[in-house]
Amino acid sequence: MSIFEITIVILIISASAYFFGVRKIVSLSAKYKKKPDSLMKYYGKNAVIWAFVPAFSMLVAYSFLAPVYIETVFIDKLSKIFPEYQQSQLNLVYAQVQNIASGFLESSDVQLLALSEQLTSWNEKAQSTRSWVILLVLIGTSALGYNKIKLRFPARVKVEQFFERLFLGAAVTAILITIAIVVSLMFEALRFFEVYNFFDFLFGTHWSPNIAIRDDQVGSSGSFGMIPVLAGTVLIAFIAMLVALPIGVFSAIYMAEFAPRGLRDIIKPTLEILAGIPTVVYGFFAALMVAPFFRSIGLSLGLDVSSESALAAGAVMGIMIIPFISSLSDDVINAVPQSLKDGSIGLGATKAETIIKVILPAALPGLVGAFLLAVSRAIGETMIVVMAAGHAANLTANPLEAVTTVTVQIVALLTGDTVFDSPKTLSAFALGITLFVATLMLNIAALTVSRKLSEKYD
Repeated sequence: MSIFEITIVILIISASAYFFGVRKIVSLSAKYKKKPDSLMKYYGKNAVIWAFVPAFSMLVAYSFLAPVYIETVFIDKLSKIFPEYQQSQLNLVYAQVQNIASGFLESSDVQLLALSEQLTSWNEKAQSTRSWVILLVLIGTSALGYNKIKLRFPARVKVEQFFERLFLGAAVTAILITIAIVVSLMFEALRFFEVYNFFDFLFGTHWSPNIAIRDDQVGSSGSFGMIPVLAGTVLIAFIAMLVALPIGVFSAIYMAEFAPRGLRDIIKPTLEILAGIPTVVYGFFAALMVAPFFRSIGLSLGLDVSSESALAAGAVMGIMIIPFISSLSDDVINAVPQSLKDGSIGLGATKAETIIKVILPAALPGLVGAFLLAVSRAIGETMIVVMAAGHAANLTANPLEAVTTVTVQIVALLTGDTVFDSPKTLSAFALGITLFVATLMLNIAALTVSRKLSEKYD
């Protein structure tokens, strides 16, 4: 059976386990004329957990581990057939055999055809074994869960303990993924700093990551001062926030405090549509509409505006970020206790005074969170900057000139035919870990401010 078919069988038996579990506890309660320890539904849920979780976990684990095991064993077999081949050549042969077995590649080589037939046989046996093992586990655990149903069985406690462990596992997984990302970035960044001075990277004012093939060529050493790249990131994010923050907060105040409910139901979804537009569409809009518009206005005023400018990229990025700030700010403002608003109005304050002196200060911790999310979104944006601001690493505070950002440089450094171990490629990881640290410091600062302000209005 395929993975899809096995999943359907697991879902059907799990649903049946719920039905039979509830049915059993009802019959036991009627037979002994006693109330069970928990509500009926918890016995069904406990039966579902016993039926679904072990079988589905085994399906996921088998689907990931079986191909790895087959590849390892088969490549070991190939190493005995081709003892003169290196590991990379063995991997290439295995890929060819796999493509032939899958029907993606035709070959007249008798040996490769024989190996492909053997690999197909192995895969079929693995799938058959997977199906039988999972079905046996499914039946066994379902029967075990069914037998556990007793009148005194604390089903609710067991179900809640399961979900508590599930949530704990999700939290631990998220932490481990974060640690893995940091470690992988740090490992490659340290390799870069072995060949390039850390302080030259951190405080250098010239970014030119071009590495020549030969040592006698111009630019063979490269220059990796990140200040121009970081300055471009800050400049574009600053322009984006100048656009998004006032519009987003003001629209949230209007929707929460002034707009009739019918009009609010129209404005809020319309604003949130902006969040669903792909960033490449914003990039086209910035490159084809906004950038020429700013350039034409600049020429009419006697200003030299680049065809790819930080102003165009930042303005369009700000438009993209508006729904993030608007939606979150609206929720935060609506969460302010009505008693604070009524108390302010009762003391004679006007609507505007209540908003400025009561609602906004009380909602400030949440507004800081919305601002932080918007800044993070602006810092991480790539496509708009690529299409509207360009790749030029200029150290400038002039929004009318072309600049680049950290994310754009990371994409540029990790695409194309480049040697992974070269300083040029490794510098992308140095940029990544620097951006991570900067974002982390921003999060810590915002969290500290948010906690202090929230204590004031508790």
